Amino acid sequence: MEIVVASFEELAPVTAYRMWQLRERVFVVEQQCPYPDLDGRDVEPATRHVVLLDGGAVVGCARVLDDRDVWRVGRVVLDPSVRGRGLADDVMRAALGLTGDRDVVLDAQSPLAGWYAKHGFEADGDEFLEDGIPHTPMRLRR
Repeated sequence: MEIVVASFEELAPVTAYRMWQLRERVFVVEQQCPYPDLDGRDVEPATRHVVLLDGGAVVGCARVLDDRDVWRVGRVVLDPSVRGRGLADDVMRAALGLTGDRDVVLDAQSPLAGWYAKHGFEADGDEFLEDGIPHTPMRLRR
């Protein structure tokens, strides 16, 4: 397993394509949430992609967005074939390693709020529904 951190322009085209395939497979198909994944934020100059590779196959990823006063982590996903092995922790640690001393925010799927809490995040607002899934806004204070 290898973790690559890159801007969109630095990603190999096939890696970007496979990253989007993984996000679609998990978020749209598995979780049955049709939503516009290609929101324009992937290509912003400050966005960094954390990509977990297994022999060239994209098996996990996350993205870190510059939201001016805070960093925003999102699109955290693992292929079902590699879940339960602690690899999501590796992806999250790599993402958080990019964030310096600014607070980090995210909208956690509520059943995963405890997992994000293990990385230092705290609830930071009321639960809300997004695409029919309960989410909890969370913040890592620096």
